[in-house]
Amino acid sequence: MPRPILATIHLDAFRHNLSVIRQMVGNSKIWSVVKADAYGHGLDRIWQSLMQTDGFALLDMNEAIYLREQGWQGPILLLEGFFKPADLQIINKYRLTAVVHSHWQLDEIEKTKLDTPIDIYLKLNSGMNRLGFTSKEYPQIVSMAKKVKNIKSVTLMTHFANSDNEIGIDEQFAVVERLQMNSLPHCLANSGAVLWHPKTHKDWIRPGIILYGASPSGKWRDIADIGLKPAMTLQSEIIAVHELPKGKKIGYGSRYTTQKSMRVGTVACGYADGYPRHAPTGTPVIIDGVRTQLLGAISMDMMTVDLTPCPQANIGSIAELWGEKLPVDEVANSAGTIGYELLCALAKRVPATVI
Repeated sequence: MPRPILATIHLDAFRHNLSVIRQMVGNSKIWSVVKADAYGHGLDRIWQSLMQTDGFALLDMNEAIYLREQGWQGPILLLEGFFKPADLQIINKYRLTAVVHSHWQLDEIEKTKLDTPIDIYLKLNSGMNRLGFTSKEYPQIVSMAKKVKNIKSVTLMTHFANSDNEIGIDEQFAVVERLQMNSLPHCLANSGAVLWHPKTHKDWIRPGIILYGASPSGKWRDIADIGLKPAMTLQSEIIAVHELPKGKKIGYGSRYTTQKSMRVGTVACGYADGYPRHAPTGTPVIIDGVRTQLLGAISMDMMTVDLTPCPQANIGSIAELWGEKLPVDEVANSAGTIGYELLCALAKRVPATVI
């Protein structure tokens, strides 16, 4: 028999979350962001549940080709654009839309022989300082792009660094507004901006983490009332139970010492499965529907949990590590990280089922 750990992917959650987002943004079109193998959920497993989207946004050209070969005829956006001049032929062949963020990319589009013009998203560096053209040079770049015969259309795109926190988007949004590029379609809003900054919705939005039912801020309470559903549940089982007297140490490094006589369980899940190794004692876990906590260090393949709140638990009891009853954001927050990382880090050795 295989290990009892299992990731369950909820396709109805994707359909539901996309519908919730659609209601928020009115007439704005939606790029469903499925980069990083759909945030660890498996692009091949989930893409058809998002068929009502207007387009898919990703990084990997092979994943873009996969979507085309599976029959997706709508737009596909390459969020980092292309990396080598030869990529332009693939973009052309498969009718992909490329983000253009550097001068060399624009130069290559101009001098490459293409069968048909391509659509581009011209990246504006509005303050994140990661990719894009400065606001000072942007108008000239737009003028140049419009003159390139290999370019069919130009859309203004930028990315907000603080749409999910108290700093907000006003400073970066003002950079966009000052350009007065009203003749161009705009694509500005990431997940945080979709939820909390409706003035940024414009022509296209780019929801990512909220499609998967997690919070862009890393705080579940920020989205608890929105009605999103988690798209992944990670479960395993208790494989051993111990009755420990007071003063016994648990796990590598003996990081936890029992403060009283207590019953503990060993769960078949560890950092080699993608669970965060740095999750401390106190990180929540659900055993047979009852909330309890981790004890001591996470091992490669196992973890120890406190069975005090769930005396009925025994070998074979279900442990929910995150999912429908326990938001991934709560686990991530306890571990000092974000839900994005936990979802994307799910190990290939963890079997997945789709419902």
